[in-house]
Amino acid sequence: MSQSYDFNVAYPTRRPSMIGANAVSASQPLAAQAGMRMLMLGGNAVDAAVATAMALTVVEPSGCGVGSDAFAIVWDGKETHALNASGRSPAAWTAEYFAGKDAVPTYGWDSVSVPGAVSAWVELAKKFGSLPLTTLAQPAIDYARQGFPVSPLISRLWKAAVNKLHDQPGFSECFAPNGVAPEVGEIFRNPALADTLELIAKSEGEAFYRGELAEKMIAHSQSCGGAMTLGDLANHKVDWVETLKQPFAGGTVHELPPNGQGIATLIALGILEKLDFGSQPVDSVQTLHLSIEAMKLALADLDQHIADVDHMHFSPEHLLSDDYLQQRASLIDPKRASDVTYGSPKPGGTVYLTTADASGMMVSFIQSNYMGFGSGVVVPGTGISMQNRGCGFVLDPAHANCVAPNKRPLNTIIPAFATDGDGKPLMSFGLMGGPMQAQGHLQLAIRVMLYGQNPQAAIDAPRWRVIEGRQVAIESTLDTNTLAALRAMGHELLVEDPLQGHNFGGAQVIVRHPQGHYLAGSESRKDGQALVM
Repeated sequence: MSQSYDFNVAYPTRRPSMIGANAVSASQPLAAQAGMRMLMLGGNAVDAAVATAMALTVVEPSGCGVGSDAFAIVWDGKETHALNASGRSPAAWTAEYFAGKDAVPTYGWDSVSVPGAVSAWVELAKKFGSLPLTTLAQPAIDYARQGFPVSPLISRLWKAAVNKLHDQPGFSECFAPNGVAPEVGEIFRNPALADTLELIAKSEGEAFYRGELAEKMIAHSQSCGGAMTLGDLANHKVDWVETLKQPFAGGTVHELPPNGQGIATLIALGILEKLDFGSQPVDSVQTLHLSIEAMKLALADLDQHIADVDHMHFSPEHLLSDDYLQQRASLIDPKRASDVTYGSPKPGGTVYLTTADASGMMVSFIQSNYMGFGSGVVVPGTGISMQNRGCGFVLDPAHANCVAPNKRPLNTIIPAFATDGDGKPLMSFGLMGGPMQAQGHLQLAIRVMLYGQNPQAAIDAPRWRVIEGRQVAIESTLDTNTLAALRAMGHELLVEDPLQGHNFGGAQVIVRHPQGHYLAGSESRKDGQALVM
């Protein structure tokens, strides 16, 4: 594992890695600045993370909202703490509830599981924060009440969402009050969301799960024929869990256990550890081929076996056992692409952020609506947009991820963390974007931990995305000779422009330097920003 980072490697970008004693990296500059404000007030990395997350619900509604789910990994200076704040299904969601349907609906109230992001903010602030939640919420409240200029990529995603979701209950009233999405640079105000955030902060989340806001959400659900009740909201709880770990490149990668997909990254890394991997350059044909093949096997396991950990048919650790990883690695042909069968993943809409402070605390945090603006449901007069995580369930009664009451669906969003060979913090990282997330974690871990690329170079490097069968989307910035060689091995490549759309995700990375400061990078394919001080 490298402890020396190459700053001579550069992919097409104008961004260098930022270096400082404190750091915030987020997918939207105004949100990153909200987090930095907390550090400047004397707050810590958790304060910065919560302020950034709350601000993102305002300035990046195309990826998250107050009705999102969330996960986090916190390095408190001595050890990791992992938080699963994702919500469970309504108690009424039995198999009979969805009888006659081929799948759980994608939009509307019947796609909404209990939202958990608010509980994540409250729990993190209580357990590790140093500033009041009212202080952490203030930047978000100001952006919502006074308005903010809409950034370029978010404007594009917003327009696509209005075309698709304008008929969903409450959506246009909140996000297209004039009938259209805001243009780039246009000031957008959301005073109802400002009031909601203020109430959440003052009540430390009670208004959202048991009070005034809960009553408004359930009244809207009932008026639309939804099944969620006040009891479903009141019964929501977060879980502090142990991370799943996989040794790699002399260090260790940490992910949350299921119901998230982070285990797929760990399976792929474990498979690569069983192969002659890392002997060729990072962008070589062999490195890419083995990475893709390992990821295919990991995604096959994800699709078949992963669900709410309380409902899985066996322990997740079985998929990370030495014997199993060796068995899976033996299936890889070093010269030919394989035809592993698994389901075709769906697109996603998510925000990932990471923060770090001079005391040594680091936070890896992710929250998401799932598909862009989520279910399309917005509770009138509140600005609360609801995720559509419920459509992550399947209706096959034999599958571990089959819908059931009070159950967490398989969730795509995953924060990641890495420690070095001595168990000290190395990297807080994540890559948002539906099916790209586990795949992006793999690629970032390879580039930083094994090849010693600096965070911004690792982010800017060409990415690939397994689709299904032998189909792989790959960015056009990769060398044309390498593309030709991968095709000759049987990979069916779909070459895409990385700046057209957001199909290759958005990464934020903070690496801890051996001397105690941080190197921070932010996604150059998006509107993000890394800040240090």
